[in-house]
Amino acid sequence: MENSNFTEEIQEENFLSRKVERRSFLRFAGAGAAGVALLAAGCKKDRQPDNMGGGLYIGSGDIAILNYAYALEQLEAAFYTEVVAKASSNNLNEMEKAYMKDIRDHEIAHREFFKTVLGGNAIKSLTVDFSSIDFTKRDSILGTAKAFENLGVAAYNGAGFLIKNSAYLVVAGQIVSVEARHAALINDLITPGSFAADTDANGMDKSMSAPEVLAIAGNYITESLNVKDFPTA
Repeated sequence: MENSNFTEEIQEENFLSRKVERRSFLRFAGAGAAGVALLAAGCKKDRQPDNMGGGLYIGSGDIAILNYAYALEQLEAAFYTEVVAKASSNNLNEMEKAYMKDIRDHEIAHREFFKTVLGGNAIKSLTVDFSSIDFTKRDSILGTAKAFENLGVAAYNGAGFLIKNSAYLVVAGQIVSVEARHAALINDLITPGSFAADTDANGMDKSMSAPEVLAIAGNYITESLNVKDFPTA
């Protein structure tokens, strides 16, 4: 059950500033989750979200959506942290390594922001499995980064219309817009000039439902997430 005090307590201003200062959050706000083409990064499992009552329960309503975003931000933060930690053994150039550090900082800021705002409603820290990713190879790193960023954009696009609290919607819009910038940057690093290559014929980014996103992201998360009460309308 959602904590009603949690929902009533957080208005727009303190939602944007609780522990993570507004200026700091907007300075570091950045990338998001994962990409629609994640299989290209080398998935080895086919783990599905748990819709039947088992697994790690993420809540209902807006809390479910915030925990969903928190789970994806945990995944991204862990990925870029690993990339930076292994910078000496990969073949990214110095500029690319600097970009990875910037995105890592954004993802950590997002992760900690959601953790702080959710408080006692937050899911636990997740365990990631990156054994299918070769962190020594530029193609593997950038391919996975592209996949994660595109999936993150699709995830926020697919959940945005379900958010009831307008303050949460404002922040989701701020985050997804910067995630899209990250996706464009990664695209351009892979193929110069392809920054908007993943948009559709109408110039729109993709949208995916939570079960669709977690079925892909779950290939890198050990825990099964229970989304049985995730809003659908």
